[in-house]
Amino acid sequence: METKVMRLAGLASILCLLLVSGGCGERKVEERKEKVTDLLGRQVEVAIPAKRIVAIGPGTLRLVCYLQAASKVVGVEDAEKRWQPFEGRPYLLANPQLRDLPVIGSGGPGSNPDPERLALVRPDVVFATYLLDRGQADQLQQKARVPVVVLSYGELSTFSAEVEESILLLGKLIGEEKRAAEVVGYMKRCFEDLSRRVKDIPVSAKPRIYVGGLGARGSHGIESTQAKFPPLVALRAKNVADESGREGSVMVDREKLLQWDPEVIVLDEVALPLILSDYKKNPDFYRRLRAVKEGRVYGQLPFNYYATNIENTLANAYWLGSLLYPRAFRDVDPVRKAEEIYSFLLGRPLYQDVARAYGGFKKVEFK
Repeated sequence: METKVMRLAGLASILCLLLVSGGCGERKVEERKEKVTDLLGRQVEVAIPAKRIVAIGPGTLRLVCYLQAASKVVGVEDAEKRWQPFEGRPYLLANPQLRDLPVIGSGGPGSNPDPERLALVRPDVVFATYLLDRGQADQLQQKARVPVVVLSYGELSTFSAEVEESILLLGKLIGEEKRAAEVVGYMKRCFEDLSRRVKDIPVSAKPRIYVGGLGARGSHGIESTQAKFPPLVALRAKNVADESGREGSVMVDREKLLQWDPEVIVLDEVALPLILSDYKKNPDFYRRLRAVKEGRVYGQLPFNYYATNIENTLANAYWLGSLLYPRAFRDVDPVRKAEEIYSFLLGRPLYQDVARAYGGFKKVEFK
């Protein structure tokens, strides 16, 4: 009897070892390392999927939030905690817990990453945009002893190939490939829908439009605009700034704006207090503009705030479409569409919060 019990105990021990080695109980996932090419063309070896991540530089954390991966973030820049109102960066409204994480550097345009602070939070990978060139990225990787993968918004951000590539690469490295494909697909469908609605509108029926007060490394007045402004590209609109022959941010001389004299002016609401203050000092300039005289000046949600708010840009595109081509957008409620966009990209309807802070979709009154 004793021998039988001992034999059974021995068999049980062997069976237990076989089950553990075969994956019973807590299965140890083998670390898979892969070399990827980042948006600077650098080859970086990363353990996939990364579970602990840091996102530094303008706009990087926003892309992480689009992939519903805020829980993987282990540290944030001080700028993300300090710069207010948070409504200017809706990804922080949707993920307020990010502001409670350890600080891993100062953040902000032109700031230098802090390799020591980065190392302290033990990330599997650091994602970055704009702050780093090839040499700086390699140097940070060497000092922090963490893979550094550089992403990009491109020159024109929303609808750009660089944004698409960045989202897909990010998704691959953090195990969110399905969500990344969904996000890219949603953005493409928005672009296609906007373009489809306006494709048959003749050029002669399109009003000339100017978008002013766009942020570019800070807040600026009415002179700050963009040529090839993404929402207007999608809408095939007549953006007077395109006549500059440039692409991206443009600072326009006031005389040039008077010369263009657009029929519609849209002002970014981050800069609206600055522009209305300037109006009080220089009312004659503004009163000479046709759009001001005819009451066709409107506000839009913050476009750039630590890089481009892509969700706001998509919402703005539908708002601008309804202003420029009301018949083509007669079935669109811009506020409801904005809430749909926020809900898909950031998981929550946020329009009312942003509108309370900045004004939302409205006509701008010069008083």
